[in-house]
Amino acid sequence: MFFASDNAGPVHPKVMQAVADANQGYAMGYGADAEMAKVRTQLRDLFEAPDAAIYLVGTGTAANALALATLGDPWQTVFCAPTAHIHEDECNAPEFYSGGAKLTLVGNADKITPDALRTAILAEETRGVHGPQRGPVSLTQVTERGQVYSLSELQALTAVARKFGLPTYLDGARFANAVAALGCSPAEMSWKAGIDAVSFGGTKNGCLGVEAVIFFDPAKAWEFELRRKRGAHLFSKHRYLSAQFLGYLSGDLWRDMADTANAACARLAAGFDTAQGIQILFPPQANIIFADMPRALHQRLHDGGATYYITRGTLEGDDPDEPLTGRFVCDWSIQNAQIDRFLDLLG
Repeated sequence: MFFASDNAGPVHPKVMQAVADANQGYAMGYGADAEMAKVRTQLRDLFEAPDAAIYLVGTGTAANALALATLGDPWQTVFCAPTAHIHEDECNAPEFYSGGAKLTLVGNADKITPDALRTAILAEETRGVHGPQRGPVSLTQVTERGQVYSLSELQALTAVARKFGLPTYLDGARFANAVAALGCSPAEMSWKAGIDAVSFGGTKNGCLGVEAVIFFDPAKAWEFELRRKRGAHLFSKHRYLSAQFLGYLSGDLWRDMADTANAACARLAAGFDTAQGIQILFPPQANIIFADMPRALHQRLHDGGATYYITRGTLEGDDPDEPLTGRFVCDWSIQNAQIDRFLDLLG
């Protein structure tokens, strides 16, 4: 009954086998391995983007920070939601790797609206040389609250960005879960929706640790390569990143795992809907649920062994009815029996 994070789940055996298969003899380093050539071809086919520049890095923070630094300048600001990972969970890495670009928080929710984005953009470049200049727009898909932008929502946001001549980056740490939730293609959820660059996450979806960064404008390729090297994120034994992605892409494993995680989340949400005293805070559209439960119910879950999920608030307290927020994340490996056992503890 582990719902703390999809970061904590195991590596899929097919991904692990792909790494083992690559662990034979010698291979050129720094991305010149034969496996990377295959990954590049397969991702271009998957995204229907034959000219895309494609790179692999080891972490989501590296993907976000290096991509945004490539898309923007140090004197610009990046527009993002206040809950965005680049704002709350990356220790100012985007600011650091960009050489000083700041973040402008848009709206007050996990999903940005076109009106809020337009208002935020218009508020910048009002002080000439004294203030930050307008820079990239960063969207998170799946959002940090487990919601998914529809294709039309993405298109509306990128249209606003384009009107001001700004590029849009998609933080796709859970890109696969969003594609599975929308029933669309990677192309439809990226460049066809107006996205200029995207990270295609593997770490949260059954890989050891690998993220693809894809620029649909290859003119950005050389700068990203320089930034990746200068930022110490170019792996010498790169073939082990490539091998992970080969296993991930093989037979659409990436999508199968995302389907499984999303289905598990839907099963969990259905159980929450029928339980007493639980309020789901955001529509659980992919593999994450935020829900308020009374302290007494959280205590019962923990006493029953369901200790591995994130709780916001103190379990110890005098008021058993006080609502505390829990975050529950499903990964590809969760079993229905585990979910049902957890739901049985709800009473």
